[in-house]
Amino acid sequence: MMLLPCPFDRSRGVRALLAAVALAVPLAAAAQGSAPYAEVQRLLAAGDVVLARQALDGWLREHPNDVQARLLLGVTQAAAGDSAGAQATYEQLTREYPELPEPYNNLAVLHAAAGRLAEARAALEAALRHHPDYATAHRNLGDVYAQLALGHWQRALALQPDQADLRQREQALRQLFTPMAR
Repeated sequence: MMLLPCPFDRSRGVRALLAAVALAVPLAAAAQGSAPYAEVQRLLAAGDVVLARQALDGWLREHPNDVQARLLLGVTQAAAGDSAGAQATYEQLTREYPELPEPYNNLAVLHAAAGRLAEARAALEAALRHHPDYATAHRNLGDVYAQLALGHWQRALALQPDQADLRQREQALRQLFTPMAR
């Protein structure tokens, strides 16, 4: 039996990253001048990744330690399809600011989107060690655990296809990953 695609598809992953940055706790660096956060988020939501990146690059040349802008840089990189660049950005932020949960969460979204569920779980657990009340990380960790469980149930079914209880569990969990009708 084949493992279902990870629930973190690219479009959902970018939206999740953008939402995590939008909900980020404002940092001292965010108070500098007229930071382009809202404009970059607007441009990303409109799909204009190039202009968003240009706005961020200009800002970051003048404010290289602006953590929120660097988080947005990772979102912009992910939106442009540069997962490796986004991953490097978030990993650097986790080294420089290990107490912040957002870079770990965003890193986990990238790992999950690439099917690296164990790495996603580890990143989310790190986010929660530093910020136990970070709801977004709890939600994403629940998705990762559900995807891991689904994979194990599918493997068990492949080995014992006559197990009705496993089939029911697998089908119920599969429904969680089925997009809701709008």
